[in-house]
Amino acid sequence: MPREALQQYAVVAARAAQQVGARLVRFAGRPNTVSTKRSAIDLVTDIDRSSEQTIHRILRRAFPDFGFLGEERGERYQPRPYRWIVDPIDGTNNFVHGVPLFGVSIGLEHRGTMVIGVIYDPMRRELFVGIKGHGAFLNGKRIHASKTRTLAHSLVSTGFSSNFLKNPRPYWQWFREFQRRSHGVRRIGTTVLSLAWVAAGRLEGFYERDLWPWDMAAGIVLVQEAGGMVTNFQGKPPILIDGRLIASNRHIHREMLRLIRSAGTTR
Repeated sequence: MPREALQQYAVVAARAAQQVGARLVRFAGRPNTVSTKRSAIDLVTDIDRSSEQTIHRILRRAFPDFGFLGEERGERYQPRPYRWIVDPIDGTNNFVHGVPLFGVSIGLEHRGTMVIGVIYDPMRRELFVGIKGHGAFLNGKRIHASKTRTLAHSLVSTGFSSNFLKNPRPYWQWFREFQRRSHGVRRIGTTVLSLAWVAAGRLEGFYERDLWPWDMAAGIVLVQEAGGMVTNFQGKPPILIDGRLIASNRHIHREMLRLIRSAGTTR
């Protein structure tokens, strides 16, 4: 795929993420409406919905033949070779409470392969961009995953989905073991920033189950292009509909896989 085309896709996605991000900063901690979706802790606001509409409008205007999958509105069009996968606010609970940890995520999929990943942290004005085959960048500067060689010297991150309320056991088991065997486990409340931070070398690893495609899509490209590794819990290439993801700096990936398998079910 020509680099120029990929860069064009990334530029438009970045523009959409930054435009929405500027609005998120204004409304952080004070959305007009807050409701729930799949559970009492799965929040959605009017800003989530309007932000997705804005992103859709910008991307649709630039690339009318591309498909679109968004967290709030689902699949917009019939399957097409290219498909945008969008989370307008990842970390909505943080956003609602004014905790400055949330991000905009826009990924581009081509025939089942993620080729563009854009994640924007509006509170820190950090724009992460991954372009398949051409690297990962933070505000235009090349980034690389951490060089830490062992889990014992690593900082990792995880998240607890709304399914935690129904089946908490694996979450607790994994958290306990990773906490014991690393420098610590962070739960920052946003998958997309966790993945961006693995790409930037701030974290050595991230794991979570019960994810949605829009949680993973952009981050997969970023981590891979930063020299990291992304798999499912069986160590195979990630499948967006599977919902289970391990991302790492590559060096500690085998350790993370072994711990996931030994500490709880991989299903």
